[in-house]
Amino acid sequence: MHRLRQIRLAALNIDGVLLNDTFSPVIHRFITEHGGLYDAGVEQEIFSQPQLDASRALGAAAGLDWPAEKVREAYFELREAYIEDHPVRLLDGVEDLLLRLRSLGVSTVCYGGLSRPHFDRHLGRFAELFDGPKYVCTNDFRPGVREITTHVFGLAFDEVVFVDDVARVAQEAQELGAAFVGHPSDFAHGFQRSLMRALGVRHLVSSLDAITHDLLHTIDSESVSRTSWAG
Repeated sequence: MHRLRQIRLAALNIDGVLLNDTFSPVIHRFITEHGGLYDAGVEQEIFSQPQLDASRALGAAAGLDWPAEKVREAYFELREAYIEDHPVRLLDGVEDLLLRLRSLGVSTVCYGGLSRPHFDRHLGRFAELFDGPKYVCTNDFRPGVREITTHVFGLAFDEVVFVDDVARVAQEAQELGAAFVGHPSDFAHGFQRSLMRALGVRHLVSSLDAITHDLLHTIDSESVSRTSWAG
């Protein structure tokens, strides 16, 4: 299989792309159990935001007059209870995708809003298949498209493809001219797939196996011609 011509880096979100989504269901439960309304606007305000910003929005959506730190603490307590019954797990196809990217000459990095031990615990066995710092915590600069591309890897935006489950990341990729693959959660109450479609995301997948050699070559060709977001 021929190496890609333009794309030099694939940036893969950790939770919702490489690992199952253990955030959307907890956010939904937190809001609805406090009598709040969960809708697309709520997701836009909370998803892929720094933790304290997300906590302020989460508290507001739940109708709580709490400090952001208290909301964050309560949220993570609820998440810990949730993952006792719904453990964090690798999604199918992670290793195959990493090997596929490597076979095409593409460097790979993982990123997300939690600290490095989260990556080490769940993806450490594949660490040799990631490049650079292996994992970038984006909590201080979410969504992180600009920082990962320019500050961490020193690349141009049209040399990177981001794979994420959140439309906010797609929006920043669109604004900066980076390629994007949407992998929205299958959470029943989620809005990310429809938000991505509204943005004009061309490539939406429901599994990592769908990010095939052919799709990656298509994305690469679009990056060469700068048509990743055209039409």
